[in-house]
Amino acid sequence: MAGRFVGKTVLVTGGAAGLGRAYALAFGGEGAHLILADINEAGLAESKALVEQLGATAAVHRVDMSDEADIQAFATNVLAAHERLDVLINNAGLHAGEIARGFFGLGQAKWQHYFAVNTIGPLLLAEALRPALAKAKGVIINKSSMASYNPATAYGITKASLNIFTHAMAMQFGQDEIRCVGIAPGLMATEAAQDGVAADNWERLKSMQSVKRQGTAEDIANLGLFLASDEGSFINNQVILCDGGNQMRGFRF
Repeated sequence: MAGRFVGKTVLVTGGAAGLGRAYALAFGGEGAHLILADINEAGLAESKALVEQLGATAAVHRVDMSDEADIQAFATNVLAAHERLDVLINNAGLHAGEIARGFFGLGQAKWQHYFAVNTIGPLLLAEALRPALAKAKGVIINKSSMASYNPATAYGITKASLNIFTHAMAMQFGQDEIRCVGIAPGLMATEAAQDGVAADNWERLKSMQSVKRQGTAEDIANLGLFLASDEGSFINNQVILCDGGNQMRGFRF
C-alpha cells in the first residue's frame, strides 16, 4: 500500500460494484478504512472481501438512497462509530433504463424517485454526516456525468441538478472547511455501461474522444484519489470532466 490514506476513513455509496468498487479498491490500496453502502448486499460482501485482500479494512451497510429515514439511520450509525470522516464519495445513483432514454411521460412519482436518489440523497447524507466531515476537514465528492452538460434525458437532468448542488454545497460546507467537488465521467467500460450500449456502438463512441481508448472505472477512481489527497487540497467548488475529451457530452445510451 502506498499509504496516502492510512488512518483515514472513506465512505463510498454504491460500493457494491463498478465505479463504487473501484473507489473502494483505490482508497483501500492507499490504506484507508472503507465504509461501503449499497442496496446490493451480495455485492457489498464481495467488495469487502476484495478490500481486505489488499490488507485494508471495510464495513458494509445496506442503504436505500431514495429513503430519507434509511439515510438518516445510516448516518447515525456512522457517527456513532467514527468521530471523523475524511472522504464522502456520493457515488450511488440510477443511470440505466428508462431514466436514460428521455424525459417525457415519466410521471411525477418516477421523477421524484430519480431526483431522490441522484440529487437529493447525496445532499441529505452529507448534511447528516457533517459533524464527522467537519472534524476531519474532509472532502465530499459527488458523482456527476458528461450527460449533465447537455441534458437530454432524465438522467442528465438529475446530474445537471447535482452539479448545481455541488456548487451550493461547496459554499455552505466550506464554513466548516469541508471541500465539495464533483467528477463527471464519460462513457466508461464498466459492467453497467456495457449492458446499456450495443457492442457495435462502442467504437463509434470511442471515436468521439480525443483520447482514443475507452475509459475505465480506475480512471475515475484515480481522479478521486487525487482530489481527496493533500495534492488536491486547493481544489474546491468544481465539477471536473473525465471523459477523454469527448465531443458529445450530452450522450447517454
